[in-house]
Amino acid sequence: MATSGEGRPDGRQARWDRHNKQRRQQILDAAIAVIEDGEPGAEFHVQQIAERAGLNRTVVYRHFADRSDLDRAVQAEILDGLWAALLPEIGLDGTIPEIVERIVATYVGWAVAHPALHRVAEQGEGTGPLQEGLTQIAGQVCEVITTAVEMLGLDMGDDERAAIDPLVFGLVGAVFGAVRRWMARPERVPAAPKLVELVTGSVWYILAGHARALGFELDPHQRVEDLVAATRAQATP
Repeated sequence: MATSGEGRPDGRQARWDRHNKQRRQQILDAAIAVIEDGEPGAEFHVQQIAERAGLNRTVVYRHFADRSDLDRAVQAEILDGLWAALLPEIGLDGTIPEIVERIVATYVGWAVAHPALHRVAEQGEGTGPLQEGLTQIAGQVCEVITTAVEMLGLDMGDDERAAIDPLVFGLVGAVFGAVRRWMARPERVPAAPKLVELVTGSVWYILAGHARALGFELDPHQRVEDLVAATRAQATP
């Protein structure tokens, strides 16, 4: 970055960087609006995005290396919105089924409200914004489970502790896979509330089964924060 004689950042460069950031966001906002206006899976073109943003088509490519770069940025922007809705729902407040239902219902609700965005968001496997986001969500869930395990003092061997990460990642992937499959069906049956109920039940069975194998019986009606508080009280001399 250019600097003044006193070593301060050049104000013109700072303004130009700010302008570029705002223009890039303007293009991404326009792309999302174009996608929302179309049918799920419908093609969207750079010219449509440029017109929606009130820009020349060539201006769009000043801010993105190519169409692939633009597509990736659009997908990342969409997923950022989804993650922003999901992450606050991950915590230890409520019963385990309530916590799971809260997360699943948020995802299903977002997907139903934004079917065209969801179709773009789910594209790509292995690497990219989707995989990065799933890793972030799984990491957050893994942190919550690890914290609960430590607070409850569960006797876990090294293998069981090491397996938390891949098992949680697989569980998160299964939830997303189920909703993605449901969204892709010609007719979305069962209805969204029933899907949330069934997916929540499936996750609960898995968690309860693993806990039982460790010698701990989970109560679906017990609030996690109360359980943690009771466990701490018992551990206090």
